[in-house]
Amino acid sequence: MLEGIIIKGIGGFYYVKTGEGIYECRARGVFREDKITPLIGDNVLIRISEEDNTGYIEKIMERKSQLMRPPVANVTQAIIVMSIKKPDINYWLLDRFIVMAEHQNLNIGICINKIDLSLEDEIQQIDKIYGKTEYPIVKTSTKSGEGIEDLKKILKKNVTVFAGPSGVGKSSLLNRMHPGLELKIGDVSKKTTRGKHTTRHVELIDMDSQSFVLDTPGFSSLNLDFIESEEDLGRYFREIFDYSHKCKFINCLHHKEPNCEVKRQVEKGSISKERYENYLQFLGEIKNTRRF
Repeated sequence: MLEGIIIKGIGGFYYVKTGEGIYECRARGVFREDKITPLIGDNVLIRISEEDNTGYIEKIMERKSQLMRPPVANVTQAIIVMSIKKPDINYWLLDRFIVMAEHQNLNIGICINKIDLSLEDEIQQIDKIYGKTEYPIVKTSTKSGEGIEDLKKILKKNVTVFAGPSGVGKSSLLNRMHPGLELKIGDVSKKTTRGKHTTRHVELIDMDSQSFVLDTPGFSSLNLDFIESEEDLGRYFREIFDYSHKCKFINCLHHKEPNCEVKRQVEKGSISKERYENYLQFLGEIKNTRRF
């Protein structure tokens, strides 16, 4: 049997990259019986049919991680891509992606694309809001090439999920880093200023022998139904969690409680008001969800 990694799945067929090439495979029926679905990123063992040179997935190796949205396995980090213009950066959505990645215990990087369209004070605003989170922030332009090499370094020796809404330039960035990809690039709708959907399936892209990237469909929203309790939300905002240990109450939600260190740090500027306001919005959403 050959060992490989699933790089794409379409219509019940899985495309497995091995040391001997890429094979079109089907999953054995036993996986369906056990309610196990092979995922992009799975390391697998396959058996090759001599008749037509296609394969069958015989074994799925233990997964180091698993994402639900998008459904992929063995990702080591998430790069959340937002454009500064066309469409304008959406901090609410950026924090939503960060919460999702934090929940999955992934390393997180932020990529701000299309900086050739930005003003200096807009860049400074991003640094002001997210500089306290300690997430690496790389600023890129596919037109000027700025930040492209920095982004490549972050991808090295990782399986990375590129997450972010449509139209921010995820496919353009991948094409710039790996010109042979020729991924389809969508225009931004003039009516909605949102990106048009271009990526139709999840695919693992081999950037080089040590770097894999998942180019995923864009998202317009993300449900927070994976958060089990209101108290858990603060863990996914790093700077809020860092100060939460000094709050008067152990289960402080950093909303209306007295002697809250988090609120105190927001007033001091150690926690950005933008991030804190997004936290409160998410908290209200979780409360409403738990009510039903």
